[in-house]
Amino acid sequence: MKKLNLLLIVVVLSLISCSNRQQSDEKLSVPYEQYQLDNGLSVILHQDKSDPIVAVAIMYHVGSNREVPGKTGFAHLFEHMMFQESENVGQDEFFKKIQSAGGTLNGGTGNDQTIYYEVVPRNALEMVLWMESDRMGYLENTVTKSAFANQQNVVQNEKRQSYDNRPYGYNSWLIATNLYPEGHPYSWTVIGEMEDLFNATVDDVKEFHAKYYVPNNTTIVLAGDFEAEDVKPLVEKYFGEIPGGEKVEDLEPQRVSLPETKKLYHEDSFAKTPQLTMIWPSVEEYCDDAYALDFLARVLGDGKKSPFYRVIVKDKKLAPRAGVYSNSMELAGQFTVSVNANAGTSLAEVETAVFDAFKLFEEEGITERDLEKHKAGLETQFYSGMSSILNKSFQLAMYNEFTGSPGYIEQDIEKIKAVTIEDINRVYETYVKNKPYLATSFVPKGQVDLIAENSVDAGIVEEDVLTATEVDQSAIAEEEVIEKTPSGFDRTVEPAKGQDPEITVPAVWTDKTENGMKVLGIKHDELPLIQYSIVMDGGHILESKEKAGVASFLASMLTEGTATKTPEELEEEIDLLGARIGVYSGTENMAISVNCLTRNYEKTLALVEEILLQPRWDEEQFELTKLRMINNIKRNQASPNYLASLAFDKLVYSDDHILSVPGSGTLESLEAITMDDLKEFYNKSVSPSVARMHVVGKIDQDRVMAGLGTLVANWKPFAVEIPKIEAPQAPEKSAIYFVDVPGAKQSVITIGHYAIPRSSADFEQATVVNYKLGGSFNGIVNLILREEKGYTYGARTYFAGGKNYGTFRASSSVRTTATGESVQIFKDEIEKYRTGISDEDLQFTKDALVKSNALEFETLGALHSMLTNISAYDLPFDYVKREEAFVKSLTPEMHKELAQRLIKPDQMYYVVVGDAATQLPVLKSIGLGDPVLLEL
Repeated sequence: MKKLNLLLIVVVLSLISCSNRQQSDEKLSVPYEQYQLDNGLSVILHQDKSDPIVAVAIMYHVGSNREVPGKTGFAHLFEHMMFQESENVGQDEFFKKIQSAGGTLNGGTGNDQTIYYEVVPRNALEMVLWMESDRMGYLENTVTKSAFANQQNVVQNEKRQSYDNRPYGYNSWLIATNLYPEGHPYSWTVIGEMEDLFNATVDDVKEFHAKYYVPNNTTIVLAGDFEAEDVKPLVEKYFGEIPGGEKVEDLEPQRVSLPETKKLYHEDSFAKTPQLTMIWPSVEEYCDDAYALDFLARVLGDGKKSPFYRVIVKDKKLAPRAGVYSNSMELAGQFTVSVNANAGTSLAEVETAVFDAFKLFEEEGITERDLEKHKAGLETQFYSGMSSILNKSFQLAMYNEFTGSPGYIEQDIEKIKAVTIEDINRVYETYVKNKPYLATSFVPKGQVDLIAENSVDAGIVEEDVLTATEVDQSAIAEEEVIEKTPSGFDRTVEPAKGQDPEITVPAVWTDKTENGMKVLGIKHDELPLIQYSIVMDGGHILESKEKAGVASFLASMLTEGTATKTPEELEEEIDLLGARIGVYSGTENMAISVNCLTRNYEKTLALVEEILLQPRWDEEQFELTKLRMINNIKRNQASPNYLASLAFDKLVYSDDHILSVPGSGTLESLEAITMDDLKEFYNKSVSPSVARMHVVGKIDQDRVMAGLGTLVANWKPFAVEIPKIEAPQAPEKSAIYFVDVPGAKQSVITIGHYAIPRSSADFEQATVVNYKLGGSFNGIVNLILREEKGYTYGARTYFAGGKNYGTFRASSSVRTTATGESVQIFKDEIEKYRTGISDEDLQFTKDALVKSNALEFETLGALHSMLTNISAYDLPFDYVKREEAFVKSLTPEMHKELAQRLIKPDQMYYVVVGDAATQLPVLKSIGLGDPVLLEL
């Protein structure tokens, strides 16, 4: 249940290039029908019959801004409660029923809103309306002390995972409590204070729910494949009898100002590099200045020609990047500069450089070409958002709640078009230049000398791992039977879903170029967009361990200019096309990926040809890239999750194996890489003989192949020797290994072993078999560790891998004091799972995996992934149908046999990253011998 920044989603969806002359007169909108029930519920219907699926989004106009000091975190806490159960939908049934229908669901809480959403095959729509209406109008009686206590613990562990147990995690709290005056609705974080979460009572949250989670404070959006005349009676049936609440008045904007600059610092136990954040108070969303501030942020910080890149990254080499952001919310806004500096860098120097960048901006000003560049990509982004019915439902709900009209998109676009150079300069003068700001310096423990000048200690008190806040669930007596609220019909009866929609696998065409590159494509005519990639076998597995990271280094360098274009010129050419072009290196491949408007296919392909065949080998960018990669590793070393993955790979593959080191390299290997190493790797790996192209979107095969003419003619093939990945030797027996992070608020647990590769015929079967163990929210380990015990925000198990390698892993981040019991639960449940699962659990697995195929072909990204899987693992075009047939044929006996063959509890590595002083002794009782303390 992620706290979605829904405002950003909507902003992306609503943007459109007003510089593109071919499209400047078009009006782009999302057609809808709107009406209101008698109880005040706003209903919006948007039909999209391109796929047999429906999205339902319910937005409650309540976020953390409706809370009061001493009772913070309620909106987010209640979001969790609404996934537990309602009067007529049983415990943990929300996820189970939606997944069994082949759907997906989640929710999110922000400062200003809470949203719940589902995407399901069209035959499950009535079931969704039944469930959503039940938790809107028939939930309060299920908020029992025991259910509430469980979610209090879950949210506390979410806070530890997302804020307390990670680098710079306290920064959002520091900003909220110091940018806004005490009592302001934004003066606390969405997740709330740990003390408030602990002290909250059932009566508190019931009162909060009764006030804000009412029809007249809510918008429901249905988007997808349905008929309006069919769904309107269903909406009335399920929601119409829910009483409206007292009128909830919209909050008025509450802008803030700082009387003087305020600077705070914190010695961060997890940080390895210093970070400076500077925030200026700004304006609420949808006002004219909010649009100009967004463009100001883009002009200052986006791209290699921006003042912040040129001063901070390129000239002074203080950081790998410098971010500038404008975030306008319902009541107020923030204009933010964020710089995660290189290791050992003084934040006083960074602060000075920020003002140098502002000075450069003032001296050079903004040109019309600058505006054109920053607007050019917005049309592509708009259409990309339009490809998803879920995104469209978010957009319609957000506009309705915050502007009063789902059709506000047209005004939104006009306001973007109306922004001028004068507007951008004006908001800079009004809100940023010479204005007081809040600055936060986060520095590694013991490096106070790196803080910005005149900063004072923020006084952050970190939680003691041994006295971690926890609600004692065992002390709460069992509640009586839940009382049912009267209804005009029997709400205990789940609506019948009817026949599942027939799944049509998209048609795939194939071709081959004269230089040996295989081409696969899917024509998808819904939007004027295409997505394509050229993938070459190789990547990390072609490296020597001594030069690990060279493939990733090369991938970064290939977009740093070409033989005829400087890095800045290449970036500008891409931006002016409204395209995205990136080069990426993976474990077994290197890929160049493109997203663009269909009309720009040939122009982007010309740039792709330059990038692939005419590298610039820019010496300055080489040094900047190396510096960035080294500092990324230093930052990663502060992440318990990174350390867990690093330790696990070292154990599984042993020291001599290339997969025992990350594809990003090590500090030693990166320091050793030279420009000649990049050229050598390029000359032995970038060949069409090992390349495959994947194209999806509104383009036909003939045009795709014709556009490849010059690339094919100029790209000469040569043989690339792909090394065979040898399977590592399995351990004689399972054992526990520990990585010490003193004072860690959580323990990161990773358990597993080497397993079958993704290319194995058994891989899909392994994924199916794993589903109920930990492959979904309703997996056994998550239901126990999260929903029953409240030890974690989530627990999972999964098979992963590539063409030549694979692993099975179980993982979770748990409260430090629950480490031993959590490891024991993982061990016990993995062993027990191999003895077989119930018929009910098997049917849940079958339903969830087969019916969810209806959702698999909606977006260009999904179709592109389908093509890359087909080409990488030599799958048949209808592999989805083949997998479907296997799932349907699965019996309890087959499931048991596969589980016993593919999951090996006696040959597992148990890796725990946490506080060794308190947790290492605890793990001795697991029965796997004394834990081994690892030094990474």
